[in-house]
Amino acid sequence: MARYVLNPYEMLATAKIADQFLASHHTWEPLNQADEIRAEAERLPLGIRQFLSASRAAEEAVIQMANLPVSDDLVPTPPSWQVAEKEGAAVREELVLLLIASLLGDPFAWQNQQNGRLVHDVCPAKGQEASLTSASSETQLTLHTEDVFHTCRGDYVALMCLRNPDGVGTTVASLDAVSLPRSMREVLEQDRFQFYPDDSHGPQQEVALGGPAALDEREHEVASVLFGPWGAPYLRIDADFTSPLPGDTEAETALTECAELLRASAERVVLAPGEAAFLDNYRVVHGRDVFTPRYDGTDRWLKRTSLVRDLRRTYVHTRSRSRVLG
Repeated sequence: MARYVLNPYEMLATAKIADQFLASHHTWEPLNQADEIRAEAERLPLGIRQFLSASRAAEEAVIQMANLPVSDDLVPTPPSWQVAEKEGAAVREELVLLLIASLLGDPFAWQNQQNGRLVHDVCPAKGQEASLTSASSETQLTLHTEDVFHTCRGDYVALMCLRNPDGVGTTVASLDAVSLPRSMREVLEQDRFQFYPDDSHGPQQEVALGGPAALDEREHEVASVLFGPWGAPYLRIDADFTSPLPGDTEAETALTECAELLRASAERVVLAPGEAAFLDNYRVVHGRDVFTPRYDGTDRWLKRTSLVRDLRRTYVHTRSRSRVLG
């Protein structure tokens, strides 16, 4: 885990860059302004840029930053992402996250997630307490690879904390912390697993009809859980949305045991306001603690975006110069 704490000068300089950018633009349109934001990121203090460049090159599994600017007069935590979108809540914080994140990769969006927004609001929503989405609260979010189903899933998941008075933790686990038996590893390296879209990718009409479609009704990819360098393999797993090929009991056992080893080794990352974590989506899996929301404007509130190290991956997939994946 790599960590960097902005000194007072760096914090004020970052806030000034964000304020100047917003003052020079009449509207906040991050999808259309992403290239400009990336250029502005080169104005960030040298220490920040050097740290993120070195962390990216080293493929640090978890990159943390602290003392990022968060407004003193932050609005109450919105009751849902829909309200946050409508009210344009915490735009300055969204920009700060994008400025920092742009030094690690290119942000992109999903057409069917939060209306295709580049930056998501992560906050509890009434009626979603037990869902398998970031709007949940009273159910554990299982350790998972973000957007496990898709070839163009992000290289990083970027999280910036605006409010977290209850110290709700993000759980993180890495293959570095577990020892996989050779026989299990050989199974996990074979294309014997099905990866499905999670519930946050379900069309809105599915919700209206009583809930997301069953897994076997969703389009999916077949691939391996482990891939890449033998000495330091990458990981792709989500126990809730990954299954072995039908009838493959050996793959089922390997998947279950791997998920359990990761769960047993998980650590908690508790973000405070002004702290951000960039999780390498190929090297670690992440989840979230259970908590009881109050819905009084003081609940946990994060900003989130996904990053690719090479935006051309999305261009090739969409066959267009678009940051929005379908």
